[in-house]
Amino acid sequence: MSQEPGLEIRVIPRLANIPVADWNRILPSDAGPFLQHSFLSLLEETNCVCTATGWEPAHLALYGKNDELLGVMPLYLKTHSYGEYVFDWSWAEAYSQHGLAYYPKALSAIPFTPATGSRLLAQSDLHRQLLVQGLVQFLEKLQLSSAHVLFPRTEDACLLSELGFMRRDSVQFHWHNRDYSDFDQFLASLTMKRRKNIRRERKQVCDAGITFRHIPGSEMSEEDVLFFYRCYSSTYRAHHSTPYLNQLFFQQWVKAMPDSLHFIVAIRNEQPIASALLVVDQANRKAYGRYWGCLEHHPCLHFETAFYQAIEYCIAQGIQVLEGGAQGEHKMARGFMPSTVSSYHYLSDQRFADAVERFLERERMGIGQYLDELAEHNPLRQEKIVLGLGENTQNALK
Repeated sequence: MSQEPGLEIRVIPRLANIPVADWNRILPSDAGPFLQHSFLSLLEETNCVCTATGWEPAHLALYGKNDELLGVMPLYLKTHSYGEYVFDWSWAEAYSQHGLAYYPKALSAIPFTPATGSRLLAQSDLHRQLLVQGLVQFLEKLQLSSAHVLFPRTEDACLLSELGFMRRDSVQFHWHNRDYSDFDQFLASLTMKRRKNIRRERKQVCDAGITFRHIPGSEMSEEDVLFFYRCYSSTYRAHHSTPYLNQLFFQQWVKAMPDSLHFIVAIRNEQPIASALLVVDQANRKAYGRYWGCLEHHPCLHFETAFYQAIEYCIAQGIQVLEGGAQGEHKMARGFMPSTVSSYHYLSDQRFADAVERFLERERMGIGQYLDELAEHNPLRQEKIVLGLGENTQNALK
């Protein structure tokens, strides 16, 4: 696909085709672990992301003179909508009812990861704009139904909006460190009702004889990884589903990016029974609670392992934000606050684009009302908050 003289956009079927040094040169300084060449290429090398799983890599790369890499948009051809955390199944159904194919669609995202970050990897606004224009040309060339850019950072989002992509909002729940010295100080920031509930939940786990061990990624053994994967896959089996990520991926990930991982293990009767794996971005003082599972079921074990132990770790390490992933109002009762995140969408068929745009306008109004309702249940003491699109600003109940 041609752009301006001397510039060319190419479709790259394997991230390994882009040298690591070239990739790193165009990465923003705050890229974080999920945009690292190691992470994205491992997804492909371990066949978590491939044609067979419905994630065919088709990265758009902008090249200049002398084959200089100027920009990349991570991109996949999707034959379904699993693993995205932005739900467009109803859009696909509408296409089907009109005898049209919704899949394959083009998706720019971090597979299986609802984390906000750069999707237009380039050092200039012009190059980012050319990547978006190249994406639209890519749709036209392959006659695809649509393109979707999930959870882009603000700079990318503004450009996408300017170039005709429609914004869709959703809500996640993030924990914020208010310079707490320890877990008790965090508890002190909550309303009495929330403090009592968390103490009760933690006591239940303690009374069951469950203790915890924290293992930095650099110290994880092969045995640790195998145990973690048993836990992780058990979560999917409990929901009659198949894990998105395979065991080989985690084995290779721990070796490739050990400093970006932190392992939490629950132990009972000297045997591990549950675990959670945090992804850590020390440079930006953020952590991501992504993977959890258990081999024994105990009341509140999930909350303790995936939330409270993670919060204690973040406080000790000076991490400012813990993202708990998509959805989950139950997280708010445990100190995670609502945060509006966005995705951007382009539909080739103008008839459907008009209909979806009207739908998104109504949906955004609904999200605003939802955020207002959440504000009434703010777990923080005397906290005056404005949430996203909602109009309410109020003092939370003590």
